[in-house]
Amino acid sequence: MRETGMGGPLFRDRGDAGRQLAEALASRPMESPVVFAIPRGGIVVAAELARRLGAELDVVVARKLGAPYRPELAIGAVTAEGDTYLNSEVLRQLQVDDRYLQQVVRSEREEAHRREQRFRDDREPVDVRGRTAILVDDGLATGATMRAAARSLRRRGPGQLIIAVPVGSREACRDLRGEADDVVCLAQPEPFYAVGLHYADFEQVGDAEVVRTLAQQHLTRR
Repeated sequence: MRETGMGGPLFRDRGDAGRQLAEALASRPMESPVVFAIPRGGIVVAAELARRLGAELDVVVARKLGAPYRPELAIGAVTAEGDTYLNSEVLRQLQVDDRYLQQVVRSEREEAHRREQRFRDDREPVDVRGRTAILVDDGLATGATMRAAARSLRRRGPGQLIIAVPVGSREACRDLRGEADDVVCLAQPEPFYAVGLHYADFEQVGDAEVVRTLAQQHLTRR
């Protein structure tokens, strides 16, 4: 694990990050692995990892729950299946009422469901029962969406659940250990400001790229 400071980008781009993750995971014993991306940014990292491991590729869409009047501040996250993580400390500090919380959870869950259907193009989710599930994003800041996604995957009965990210804050990587069998984080820079600062190329990923990447991976494995 690297604990570098702000000396420059750690990765050329998301593809480079995926290749480095594959090197870190290649020697691990895994049972018929499936790589799950948290889109959008995570799909590029996950696709490269899946190719290197010869694994199937799928997605888990998790949506951030924004605070009242401060949508950029996460009070938690929710998946299409309704698996939810709530940051109790932030909820208490902001005194978020139940009515708002129920409304934002319902709205973001519906949006997550809509996006999963679009991304998969009506394909069924990959069956992960008894298999190794590797849950991937391009980085961890607060870890809210990763927590919700991990809970969704855990409920589907994998034999092993691994969270794998190229870079993340030390606190997020530590706190996520309770959500998975293992957490692989290649670098935990201190201080940690933002995921994108650790990539030379952090170009935005669009919905169309997620759809195309999943379709290509599906056709390759047929």
